[in-house]
Amino acid sequence: MTTSQPQPSDFIPLTSDTPDDCGGCGDAERLGFQFDYAYQPIVDLASRSVYAHEALVRGPQGEGAMWVLDQVNEANRYRFDQACRVKAIKTAAQLGVAERVSINFLPKAVYKPEVCIRTTLEAARAHGFPTERIIFEVTEGERVEDGPWLATILREYQRCGFLTAIDDFGAGYAGLTLLADFQPDIIKLDMSLVRGVDASASRQAITRGMVRICQELGIRVIAEGVETVSERDFFLSEGVTLMQGYLFARPAFRQHVQADAIAWPDATGVALVPVR
Repeated sequence: MTTSQPQPSDFIPLTSDTPDDCGGCGDAERLGFQFDYAYQPIVDLASRSVYAHEALVRGPQGEGAMWVLDQVNEANRYRFDQACRVKAIKTAAQLGVAERVSINFLPKAVYKPEVCIRTTLEAARAHGFPTERIIFEVTEGERVEDGPWLATILREYQRCGFLTAIDDFGAGYAGLTLLADFQPDIIKLDMSLVRGVDASASRQAITRGMVRICQELGIRVIAEGVETVSERDFFLSEGVTLMQGYLFARPAFRQHVQADAIAWPDATGVALVPVR
């Protein structure tokens, strides 16, 4: 893991004013709280490398995500979403992340995709982080009833050179109907399908169907929440090599896990505990 740590001055100045580029900015109140990030690797077992690091929001002292999200409301949603994007990129650059970084975003905080993305583009340029190494994924727990609007947002992000991902796929809010109109770059299978898939015929059938659809549409699949060797081996047998979960590495607060610290399987298929 890297050992460099951001200093207090590296926090986004959440109390500063933001230009009113769209209707959401002008109505947003100042946040009044700080947050930071932990990074969890998404591994590629085919190449034994780190494919990306997901930026997971945390409190300034490492408090869980809900400590932060409980302070987000309709009035500050836009400002929070914008601050998250900038800080995730800035921190990843400071930590020397050479792989992709995956950033959760709030679709309901996006008023005009072509306008709301400007701050992200400016942050990427300012910190020298290439847009093609930034993945935008719909944040876990965000329920989006307007599929066409979500597709519009993601399509604009793709146009700007970002990768796009649907998180929690199979949980019900961004299902097959969305894929009929828009194909993201990445699908992250919901943990409820991943957990215990090796022992559940129904989960296996559903998962196989989703993987085949994504393969035909040219969408990469990530198995999220992999915790056991048996879960890992099932997905490998189905041709899924991108995975994320405690079996490989836990989120690291203000750090990113490097490839030599991943619990890679040995030649027998047994997960190895990395040397710390």
